[in-house]
Amino acid sequence: MGVRRLRRKRLVTAAVAASGVALLVVGSAASSADAAAKPRLMRGTATGWAHKAHDLGKESTGRNIDFGVVVGMRDKAGADQKLRDLSTPGSASYGKWLSTAQFKQRYAPSAADVSSVRHWLSSNGFRVDKTFGSGMYVKASGTVAQADKVFGVSLHDYEYKGRTLSGTTQDISLPAGAPAVIQGVTGLDGTQYLKTKGAAKLPGPPPGARYGVQPCSGYDGQKTATDKPEAYGTHEPYVICGYTPHQYQSAYGVQNLIDSGVDGRGTTVAITDAYAAPTIFEDTQKYSDVYGLPRFGENQFSQVLPNHFDRAKYCGAQGWYGEETLDVQAVHTMAPGAKVSYVAGADCGSGLDDAWAQTIENHAADVITNSWGYGGESLSASLIQFYDQYAMMAALTGITDNFSTGDAGDEVAASGSKQVDMPASDPYVSGIGGTSVGIDSSGAYGWEHGWQNAYSQLSDDGKSWTPAPPGDYSSGGGGGTSQLWPQPFYQAGKVPTSMSEYFGSTPMRTIPDISMPGDPNTGFVVGETQQFPDGTYWDTYRIGGTSLSSPLMAGVVALANQYSGHPLGFTNPLYYQMLGNSAVHDVTHPASPIGRVRTDYTNFVDSSGGFTYQLQTVDVQSTTIHSLPGYDDETGVGSPNGLAFMQFAKQASTSG
Repeated sequence: MGVRRLRRKRLVTAAVAASGVALLVVGSAASSADAAAKPRLMRGTATGWAHKAHDLGKESTGRNIDFGVVVGMRDKAGADQKLRDLSTPGSASYGKWLSTAQFKQRYAPSAADVSSVRHWLSSNGFRVDKTFGSGMYVKASGTVAQADKVFGVSLHDYEYKGRTLSGTTQDISLPAGAPAVIQGVTGLDGTQYLKTKGAAKLPGPPPGARYGVQPCSGYDGQKTATDKPEAYGTHEPYVICGYTPHQYQSAYGVQNLIDSGVDGRGTTVAITDAYAAPTIFEDTQKYSDVYGLPRFGENQFSQVLPNHFDRAKYCGAQGWYGEETLDVQAVHTMAPGAKVSYVAGADCGSGLDDAWAQTIENHAADVITNSWGYGGESLSASLIQFYDQYAMMAALTGITDNFSTGDAGDEVAASGSKQVDMPASDPYVSGIGGTSVGIDSSGAYGWEHGWQNAYSQLSDDGKSWTPAPPGDYSSGGGGGTSQLWPQPFYQAGKVPTSMSEYFGSTPMRTIPDISMPGDPNTGFVVGETQQFPDGTYWDTYRIGGTSLSSPLMAGVVALANQYSGHPLGFTNPLYYQMLGNSAVHDVTHPASPIGRVRTDYTNFVDSSGGFTYQLQTVDVQSTTIHSLPGYDDETGVGSPNGLAFMQFAKQASTSG
């Protein structure tokens, strides 16, 4: 459909039991002084897809393997209560976030615990490569033979979905004497990557593609497709060519704030993605010139790069360039005065995890936006533990941590079952959903509905839409009910029981928390250097997805930080207090069907191959998630409403 779905392309590991894992992965670790007297089985750590793959036989025992050890934090229950005190508006402790040093002192594993893990790894023949500053993650390496022996597994090669990957059908078992603080082991199997490394030198600009081509509309309803068949009793308008920065600033009520100097200055927004676009700085400076944004000033934009890049071919490095372009230009649109730090993962697997975790470890930003994730929650228990501990660290230390909720709605069409995406479903991050929005000729907010799209194609004779509208479901903002995480305190009494108890009688976490535009047919115009048949040069195209929603929301939070004079930090409790208040737009389903006609180049490059036409229907009801009055599992509490959002956040910051 011409939508770049740059969600993280990673196969997931063993499915985990919905009821037990939350307790398993969030429990406090015992002291290393209580090293296990007998082997300890780590349930949920086998390779979940191995039984569906073709077993190619035993891995080469001499092959080197990199892995990580998750070291459990202390006093998890105390950390949970502390976070509630710090993040609940009206609390006497509201907004008094911990410093990184205070977090380490109170909740990170002790120096003795970390030392015991490092010593245990070394004594078993592994090389300790890196220990993260908090001590919650230790990276190590060794041979397959060593891993098999120490962790009680047998790593095999498998052919799965056209890839050759390593995996194991056994859960990891820690031997007697292993420190009890070890709560997980990540990366033992090859789920994340092909085994061979790609080129360390990144390729140049990506192949060109153009979306948002004429005929299309500059604002909602500008051009009507009178030469195309009617739908819903009328000729429908053409979709948006791609909203511009000033249209989003105006529609979401922040234009006057920005003009008055509330532009995000004093706040740093970090973006984590894989790889690094070679032309990003020049592309964004030109983009700013073309669309009337201030250029990045001295030291306003930075890139934090790894020592080297890996697996560029496997991960599709050039595709990530477009993701970086979208994220940087979306943040700069909503918060043109904020500092933007792009933190590059060495690859799309553990390298991306490292970039995110190190940003939190170093408190390198006030807001982090992450336009990546997994299509579901079926991850290994070890990886879930990793994400949960670092999300908790971000929350307690006053970092707003946004994750896109995905572009596949309730995931039924994509995976065959209703589920939500990780890490967006973790209760310590903000899951950012997607909407479709109509902005009128004056730049005013016209309408907003949940983003769930279906399409009908123009028939060969050009006289009808087929199948009959709304047609076939295509994509939409992720949302629904977690099967992993119990309902967090800030959702109690706010989320309808029909949603929180969708899978049973126990209330569970639901997402999204809040939303911003994601529909690729309204989308956002970006500028990127690309390789076209007639040369390599800068050009624009329209793009969407919750990969747009998350950085747009990050920019709004940067403005609110400045307006409040206080980092909003862990924002979820604040968002849920906004329900029913003018601080958020209450996003609901359209009263009557909304159709829009989309034009694409057949070859997505130029008109030489002709055009294709589709009819989009907005916010279709063919999924299990719907936009409703109040909280809903398609758009959360709604979308931020400009000055009223800022005022609510500031009042909360001064009333604690």
